[in-house]
Amino acid sequence: MKRLQAINPDQATGKTKELFTAIQSQLGVVPNMMRTMGNSPAFLEAYLNLSGALSHGTLGLKNSAMIALAVAEANSCNYCLSAHTYLGANLAKLDDATMEAARLGTSTNEKSNAILQLAKTLVAKKGLTSNADVAAAKAAGITEGEIGEIVGHVALNILTNYFNNTAQTEIDFPVVEARQLAAI
Repeated sequence: MKRLQAINPDQATGKTKELFTAIQSQLGVVPNMMRTMGNSPAFLEAYLNLSGALSHGTLGLKNSAMIALAVAEANSCNYCLSAHTYLGANLAKLDDATMEAARLGTSTNEKSNAILQLAKTLVAKKGLTSNADVAAAKAAGITEGEIGEIVGHVALNILTNYFNNTAQTEIDFPVVEARQLAAI
């Protein structure tokens, strides 16, 4: 049961209306997560700005989508699992096997696997990585800039996971459920 209400785009006003109009023109729809974030235009704008900035990074759409799946699974966020499974298949063109592996934090591609391993480590250690964790990423060919982007993508996805788990956002994508609840 949803805890926070999604704003109907037709009833939005002010900055929220402006942001919804931009989202609608880009995506053709305002997803429920963003409609719910719209209760705080500052929060919605912050999410959109971080997401937009990271989309111009060097990791690429496929790695970004796989990070999103790994983090959503780790945080048992069914909204994000549903959204990123849909987006992974339709925008990033990931196949089912790749998305299933990503949910577990693995990939058959060596560099993508290293990216996902660092992402999993960041989540599991709550950002308190060790010298060995960073050295392993670098040894796998991940640049320092890419390490920064991985941290950014993990943080962005934790942000949306926590928001959707708190709001109990109504899922407006084909439903995908976490394999188990995250440890609390």
